[in-house]
Amino acid sequence: MNQEKIGKFIATCRKDKKITQQELAKRLGVSDRTIGNWENGRNMPDLSLFKPLCKELDITLNDLMSGEKVQETEYQGKFEENIVNTIAYSTKKITKYNQVISLILIIFGLFVSISAIMIFPSESSWSSIYSVFGIMIFMIGIARILNPIKWYKRLVFSILIFTFSIGILLFTDYLNVKFNDEAPMFRITTKYIRNVIYYDTLFYDVYRCNFDTENEYWVVEKNSKKTNIDLMNYCQK
Repeated sequence: MNQEKIGKFIATCRKDKKITQQELAKRLGVSDRTIGNWENGRNMPDLSLFKPLCKELDITLNDLMSGEKVQETEYQGKFEENIVNTIAYSTKKITKYNQVISLILIIFGLFVSISAIMIFPSESSWSSIYSVFGIMIFMIGIARILNPIKWYKRLVFSILIFTFSIGILLFTDYLNVKFNDEAPMFRITTKYIRNVIYYDTLFYDVYRCNFDTENEYWVVEKNSKKTNIDLMNYCQK
């Protein structure tokens, strides 16, 4: 559908009926600005307003979608053409709406994940819970954007993006532990043994020796299986 042509046709019909934009807007339950946007070709009326608009302007749906008065001899051909154009317009509008929703989900998901890292202390389990929750929202947005492609490609892309996102979180967490002496957010268990706090993560171990004292220090090393007795003596080396 030609928006500019339809907009000019709406303006011409409105003026022929001697109706102001304000009057037409009031009858249709929209704003003056909305009518102006229609007539300038910036926007199209919602499909739900097609019939009321045609009634106010005393035109047919075929006339409105064609942007001109349709002759009887051309009516059937124009009608079929307009049906196809209307379906295409509706599909395009729905697609655009879905893209906006997907973008909002992606941004909101990233915001939740980043906020969780910045707001909650690393000792709190809520930081990891909200971070993963944010990633899940992010992934829903990604999946919506990938929706047009074939399901198996969408699945592969989704798995790759999810893995990459979790990897970024884990790597960021590791850097925070390594250089800022913070407890890992994504830990499996936490043990308190005398003067040692032991954090077990999927890829490495963290030892907080002499915690809450002047001699406190942190050690990060590869995963190893230590008993409670080993942990008791670990910081005495």
